[in-house]
Amino acid sequence: MRNLILGGARSGKSHLAEQLAKDSGLAVTYIATSEPLDGEMNERVRLHRERRPADWALIEEPLALAAVLRAQASAERCLLVDCLTLWLTNLLLLDDPQRLVEERDALLDSLHTLPGMIILVSNETGLGVVPMGELTRRYVDAAGLLHQAAAARCERVVLTVAGLPLMLKGPAL
Repeated sequence: MRNLILGGARSGKSHLAEQLAKDSGLAVTYIATSEPLDGEMNERVRLHRERRPADWALIEEPLALAAVLRAQASAERCLLVDCLTLWLTNLLLLDDPQRLVEERDALLDSLHTLPGMIILVSNETGLGVVPMGELTRRYVDAAGLLHQAAAARCERVVLTVAGLPLMLKGPAL
């Protein structure tokens, strides 16, 4: 089962994804895409680590997400990716725009073939005003297109608001 959990900042999306992973009864591997480059991000990472069960495996991968998913996916495992928008940001900031296209396509191409449970967490950023800066507009556009493509490939899509899940597609939680 492939799951996409969307939501704004502090919407409860990561908590929901972690609960879904716990409830799966499978061995869980948490795939972190962030690169904590400042004190605020270090604090966010610390809070996420404290919340996770000690028996979960952890892989930190900021760029080659599809390769990690293909290598780690199995019928007996739940892979929780947190989060797609940080991964997208990492790729957008590279000096190689082709790498973004290659990594995005690799992720989308692999989703339908991955065994086990896959949980993708991502920030919904397209609900506000159109950003003024060129890079920010590219980010919002790329995130929106990524979310649409991922949602088409997932059996369950959830929007999380104020800690509450709103089912957009698939079976209820």
